[in-house]
Amino acid sequence: MKYDVKKMMMNGLVFPAVGIGAVIGIWAILSQSAAPDLPSPLRTWQESKLYVLEPFTYRGELDQGIGLFTWLSLKMVLKGYALALLIGTPTGFILGSSKLFTKMFDPIFQILRPVSPLAWYPLGLVLFSQARNNTSELAALFTIAMCAMWPTVINTAVGVRAIPQDYLNVAKVLKLSPMKRLFKILVPAALPYMFTGYRLSLGLSWLVIVAIEMLSGRPGVGGFLWQEYSSLIYPHIILCIITIGVVGFVLDRLMSVVEANVNHILNLPGLIQRGLAAIFARRQMEVSHAVS
Repeated sequence: MKYDVKKMMMNGLVFPAVGIGAVIGIWAILSQSAAPDLPSPLRTWQESKLYVLEPFTYRGELDQGIGLFTWLSLKMVLKGYALALLIGTPTGFILGSSKLFTKMFDPIFQILRPVSPLAWYPLGLVLFSQARNNTSELAALFTIAMCAMWPTVINTAVGVRAIPQDYLNVAKVLKLSPMKRLFKILVPAALPYMFTGYRLSLGLSWLVIVAIEMLSGRPGVGGFLWQEYSSLIYPHIILCIITIGVVGFVLDRLMSVVEANVNHILNLPGLIQRGLAAIFARRQMEVSHAVS
């Protein structure tokens, strides 16, 4: 037990601390030699500590604590991410279960999938130009959804295609309705794949919001970064880069915990078997009552 705790401490704290220290050391050396315009770690802290030590202080639209900037970005990300899941999940189910739909639309999806947010955002502005004051926000949500939905679509489709044929055969024998087939078999069996897609989509949503805020000048981490770049305030740019990385890391770890435990939490194979057994038992009771 002591060995396990020591190993966890080494892997979870010591080794990461050594890696971070090495990066800071390289950063300090570069700022004093090859890249003199690069602010040193000390200078970055001195010029950025106001935003860190007062993270929720509001001084102006683009002059806020880094916590407020992060919260503004996260709110937009969660809205766009939810929209991506609402569109991507059913699309993935249809793509995975219908060969005709796959033949018709899979080539289109493969063409649209690599399109950059720099292209989707102007199109969003055109599509929602009649929304007046909400045009920028709706265009941002549209861009996040269009960029982030593809991992969910693809992984959900793969999960549906990977469902054991035995489950589908039992569903045919029991003559399950489409809704029962969906919620008793397809969703539980494909859920691990879906969570993998959800995790990737969340990471893409966070990447996209930074680009959108830089394009639109909206308040948030990306908007603050672009403003400081225009003003050539390099310490604040580095602060934004560190914030983007840390938040992305935290989001990814949270989703990975859910993904890793979803099978254990829901006991998916048992859930499917219990559902099919309950339906089979109900059918037998209905048959026995009809005979009697």
